[in-house]
Amino acid sequence: MKITVLCVGKIKEKYFAGAIAEYAKRLGRYCSLEIVEVADEKTPDGAPEAVEEQIRGREGERLLRAMKPGAYTITLEIGGKMLDSEALSKKLDLLGVQGVSHIQFVIGGSLGLSEKVRRAADFPLSFSPMTFPHQLMRVILLEQIYRAFRIARGEPYHK
Repeated sequence: MKITVLCVGKIKEKYFAGAIAEYAKRLGRYCSLEIVEVADEKTPDGAPEAVEEQIRGREGERLLRAMKPGAYTITLEIGGKMLDSEALSKKLDLLGVQGVSHIQFVIGGSLGLSEKVRRAADFPLSFSPMTFPHQLMRVILLEQIYRAFRIARGEPYHK
């Protein structure tokens, strides 16, 4: 199975980059992983909602251009469906059984995802009603994908 993580912005912090590299290495046993970064926009402090919407729109257009046609698209959204680790594992496993060979996860920038990107999703996923920095979300997502593969194969994992 191929997993693509589409995200806005680059990872600048070494500790996030190290964690991402570690999970990418671990995932190599289970899938082909690709991380695609699109450029983020500078958000002025105290920007009005209209400006924030324009920024989400520009970042969203970049994400939409990077999305692969035919891939099953899972967006990470606060308002998405919450799954525990076992349910995520079952979802990914079921997609594979149904013949899905490519899953793309989409992480927005600091302002979230545009409406166009959210509408393009096959499944909106939420990890929590809390807001996380999008750089940290990349680490959390990769860890959960790794955990999902281990659960599906009956391999030990930390509960």
